[in-house]
Amino acid sequence: MTVTLGTPLTPTATRAVLLGSGELGKEVAIELARLGVEVIAVDRYPHAPAMSVAHRAHVVDMLDPVALRAVIDAERPHLVIPEIEAIATQVLAEVEESGLSTVIPTARATILTMDREGIRRLAAEELGLPTSPYRFVDTRDDFAAAVAELGTPCVVKPVMSSSGKGQSVVRTPAYIDAAWTYAVEGGRAGGSRVIVEGFVDFDYEITLLTVRHAGGVTFLPPVGHTQVDGDYRESWQPQEMSESALAESRRIAGAVTEALGGRGVFGVELFVAGDRVLFSEVSPRPHDTGLVTLVSQDLSEFALHARAILGLPVPGVLSLGAAASCAVLAEGSGVPVFAGVDDAVAEPGTDVRLFGKPRVEGRRRVAVTLARGEDVAQAREKARASASALRIELA
Repeated sequence: MTVTLGTPLTPTATRAVLLGSGELGKEVAIELARLGVEVIAVDRYPHAPAMSVAHRAHVVDMLDPVALRAVIDAERPHLVIPEIEAIATQVLAEVEESGLSTVIPTARATILTMDREGIRRLAAEELGLPTSPYRFVDTRDDFAAAVAELGTPCVVKPVMSSSGKGQSVVRTPAYIDAAWTYAVEGGRAGGSRVIVEGFVDFDYEITLLTVRHAGGVTFLPPVGHTQVDGDYRESWQPQEMSESALAESRRIAGAVTEALGGRGVFGVELFVAGDRVLFSEVSPRPHDTGLVTLVSQDLSEFALHARAILGLPVPGVLSLGAAASCAVLAEGSGVPVFAGVDDAVAEPGTDVRLFGKPRVEGRRRVAVTLARGEDVAQAREKARASASALRIELA
């Protein structure tokens, strides 16, 4: 099948609407633009990162189905690409059913993965994949009962949230009330439903980036990562693991992405203990830990996502060696201003991405440093040193 792409801002244009325009959406927009796609960035606040590289932008509350549908109807895009969780997903289903646009990867996949209950029940109960023990609850009393049943420590998350919001570890029963309040307040779409997960004693966790494309399925080398309060801080590629654990990781990732369907990059999160692998979560889009692919391989996860969703082949991915990334956070209130950028990129094999977020309120990820090394340990050390060289003031 021949793929035909138009020219932006002309009647022949291939149009894509990004629903969510943060740092990951920005990289997707860049890769789509390189292939001649007309990119329309949408987010709930003005001057979101992807808006600076898109052909045009809209600021709407994407949880408002009327406002969201109005944007899609006005733009009539060929592709609708959800990049965040806070979206009125019923609109995606309507748009897909009407044939107006193709939802990436599919409306069903987006709906299931934006709700931890949907994806966990699919993985554990329908596909029979190994996961941590879990309970879903929506009252404080049921929450306390679930903690008592699963024991402490246990992990608590809202069924809908991102970047670790609302997530905590209950280490003793004394923390139950605080954890419940934090989870309810951290949920994205309202409501008080949360998941309580039994604690998993794992050696490490990985993201297995899985690309579904016209030619089949491609698994990228495993990405190791560390998180703080459920939010990514560092990642590296490749994560060393046994052949049997890697094979099991691919089996699990293949099963869950096959069930979700569609094309594009999926970030499949897994816990690994020896040769044992447990499914954790999946994002039907490029993953924040996959920022490391900007320096670890010839085609980043964002370039691969663009190719896959446009129906282009992914004949092979060339590894560029051991690499690492380190998130850079700012805390406070104001507009971030970066000093020391020259020092951050002075070491050979290092690079930096400043996201262009217009403002910080509280704590926010505003940049990432990238590094290649002779091995993962050296790459991580270089990425951390580069991050330490950046000095952020809030104006």
